[in-house]
Amino acid sequence: MSLSAGAPRVVTLTRSDTGRRLDVVLTRHLADIAASRTTVQRWIEGGLVHVNGGLVARVSARGTAGDAVAVALPPIRARQAPAAEDLALEVVFEDDHLLAVNKPAGLVVHPTYKHRNGTLLNGLLWRARLWPDGQRPSLVNRLDRLTSGLVLVAKTPAVHARLQRSLESGEAEKDYLALTYGRVRHPRGRIELPLVRDAADLRRVAVTRTGLPSVTLFHRLGTAPGPRAGLTLLRCRLITGRMHQIRVHLAARGWPIVGDPVYGEPRWSTISDPDLADTLRAFPRQALHAWRIAVPHPVTRDRTKLEAPLPPDMQSLFTACHLMGLWPERREHRTDPLTPEPRRSRSPEPPARGGRAQSMG
Repeated sequence: MSLSAGAPRVVTLTRSDTGRRLDVVLTRHLADIAASRTTVQRWIEGGLVHVNGGLVARVSARGTAGDAVAVALPPIRARQAPAAEDLALEVVFEDDHLLAVNKPAGLVVHPTYKHRNGTLLNGLLWRARLWPDGQRPSLVNRLDRLTSGLVLVAKTPAVHARLQRSLESGEAEKDYLALTYGRVRHPRGRIELPLVRDAADLRRVAVTRTGLPSVTLFHRLGTAPGPRAGLTLLRCRLITGRMHQIRVHLAARGWPIVGDPVYGEPRWSTISDPDLADTLRAFPRQALHAWRIAVPHPVTRDRTKLEAPLPPDMQSLFTACHLMGLWPERREHRTDPLTPEPRRSRSPEPPARGGRAQSMG
C-alpha cells in the first residue's frame, strides 16, 4: 500500500533507544503529536519511515544511538486536532510535571475514527487549557476501553520520555486487580509466554513460540467457592507491557478474567448459586483494574506511589463474591509478595493449553 507522504520529521535516536523496537521508539519521540503506536506501525509498514536514508518496513526493527530516523508524516495528521471537552475526570495525582487519572471502564483514552469525541484525551485538553506555554497532555500508558484504572499523563515531551523509559526499564511497578474463573493453586507465580498479534485477527493477541517475550507476575489474594469453577482474585504485575498481556496470559493458564468479551469463557453457567451466577453473567466488561503504579518521579526521582480506588461496578462484583478488602495495604518493597525471585527453570503452573491463548468468544 502506498501512502502520500507529507513533510518529513527527523528524529535522532539516543542511547536509551538502542536495541528498542522502532515502533516503540517513534511513539515516544512523537508524543507531541499524539501518534499512537498503532498509527506509527501503519506508517512503518506503509513505507513512510527511513533510517539513515534506508527504507525500513518492519515495526520490530531496532536502531542504535545516533541513527537518523525520518518519518514522512502523512497528510491525514494535518486533520483537525482533538477538541478540548469539559469532561468529568477523576484525577488522583497532579503536580507541575504529570498527573494520574482513574479512568472508568467504557472511556476511550484517545480519539479514533470510531470515537472522535468524548475520550480521555479530549477531557485532558480541556483541563490543560490554562497550563503554561509548552505544556500539553500526552498519555504515557494506555488502557483498553473496558479496563478501568490508572493512566499516567505527562505535561511535556521530556517528562513523557522519562516516564516511558522508567516503565520500560523495570524501575516502575504496575499492579492490576483481576477476578478470574478457575482455582489458582499457588499463592504466587510467574507467567512467561511469548505474545504476538493474531495473524487471523489483528485485534487479538495470541501465545506463540515466536512471539515477543512477555512476563506477568501474580499473587493470589483470595478465592470464592463455585462448583467446578472457582473464582480467584489475583494481583498481577506487568514486567513487560504487551497488548492485552494480562488478559491473554491468565486465559492461557486456564484463568480467564470474568466478563472478558474476547478471551473469556461463560463459566458462570457452572455456578450453583443463582444470584452469584446472574451477577457474573451480567458483568458488562472484563473485571480488570489498573490499581497501582510506583515510579521514580521524572524530575525529583523520588519514588511516587499512585493508587486508583476500585470503581463501583467492581466493588459490587467483589462484594457478591465475598472478596472485598483482600488486597494488601501499602508496604515496603522488600516485603512485597510480587518482588521478583531468582528465575526458575520452569513456571510453577501447568503449561499453557495448546501453546496459545484459546479462542474464547
